[in-house]
Parts: sequence; structure tokens; C-alpha cells
Amino acid sequence: MHRFANPARFLGFARPLTLWFGWSGALLIAVALGGGLAITPSDYLQGETVRIMYVHVPAAWLGMAGWMGIAVASFLQIVWRHPLASVAARACAAPGAVFAGVCLLSGSIWGRPTWGTWWEWDGRLTSMLILFFLYLAYIALANASGRDESGQRIQALFGLVGAINLPVIHFSVQWWRTLHQGESIGLSGTTIDRSLLWPLPLSALGFTLLFGAIVLMRMRALLADAKVEARLRRMAAA
Repeated sequence: MHRFANPARFLGFARPLTLWFGWSGALLIAVALGGGLAITPSDYLQGETVRIMYVHVPAAWLGMAGWMGIAVASFLQIVWRHPLASVAARACAAPGAVFAGVCLLSGSIWGRPTWGTWWEWDGRLTSMLILFFLYLAYIALANASGRDESGQRIQALFGLVGAINLPVIHFSVQWWRTLHQGESIGLSGTTIDRSLLWPLPLSALGFTLLFGAIVLMRMRALLADAKVEARLRRMAAA
């Protein structure tokens, strides 16, 4: 693991991976959304609104995965003091917040014709909204702490504590009576018809690759900013 801790070694494979993830993700998203909007049939109950799932489901997955990335990086930072851990955690925060916001917005648009309301304070929606606010708090804390070691440690602890909300989001439809539907895809199979299902894995993979490209770009930008700041400090000291 520590063999990738050197920023120069990390940048050596991060640059080509950023391009590969970005273009591959964009291609998969285009195929998935094209198929989901133009080829798949409408649902017999939800009609055309079911097509929102090709954005909503990947956004929900990545909203949660982004915080999981923050939690893992925070753990590495606290336990092993991995040099790139804090950078990786900060890089995950903004795209994670965006996807959590897209999840809430697309879910609201989907819920209006399906449930008859834009919003309902049930377990799944409320816990997802809490995740979005956790992202905003984490971003503010990261900006305030900067590169101060004690501030970064507090930031890492916040990243770990915030992960408690992830199982709440996942199991909320099982723990409480909720307006949100239960799990549609699981280990035992799926309740979604195959004619509607096939673009969803492509969309999920495409958005995941795009998320990875954004995280790598942000890590590279943060490392470049740190390098410039260190150089300015050396020049000022001289």
C-alpha cells in the first residue's frame, strides 16, 4: 500500500487512469441513457417516469460510495498516517455531495407522479438528506483545517463517525415502514423486468468510472496546489 504513497509514483498512474476512466465512463453513460430513454419500454405502472432510475440509482449508489471512500481514507490516515489518505478523502467529498444531491433531486422528481408528493420524511429520504448535509459539513471542515495536522485528524474522525449513517440509509426500508420502495436488486434476484433492467448496470458502471475520474483529477489538483504552496514557502523563507 505504501508503495503508492509517493506522490510522484501516484501521479504516474493517476494521469492515464483519469483519461481512461473519464472517456470509458462517458461512453457507457451515453449508451445506457440512450438505451434507457429510447429503447426500453415504459413501465406498466409508472409509465415513462421509470426512466429516471438510470440516473437516480447510480446517484444513490455513488452518494453512499463517496462517503465510504472518505471513511476508508480517514481510517488509513488515522491508523497508518498514509500520506495520500487526507488528499483522497478531500477529493471524494465534492463529487460525493453532488451525487447525493442528484439522488435527492431525481428522487423528488420521481416521487411526485409516483407517490403524489415531492418529499416525504421517511427513513430512506431523511437519512439520505442527512448524508448530503454531512458532505457539506465535511467540505467546510476540510477547507477550515487546511493542511494543519490536528485539523486533518479531526476531519478524519468526522469522516469515520459520519459512516454510521450509511447502514441506516441501506437498511431504512427494512427497519421502518416507509413510502420508499424496498430493495429491487439483491443477491436472490431482481424485481425489475429484464427489458427495463439492462441499461442500469451500464449506467451504474459508467457513472462510477466518471466518479473515479473526478476523484483522481481532484487528487492531482490538490497535490499540485500543495506543491505550489510548499515552493512559495521556500521562496519566502529564502
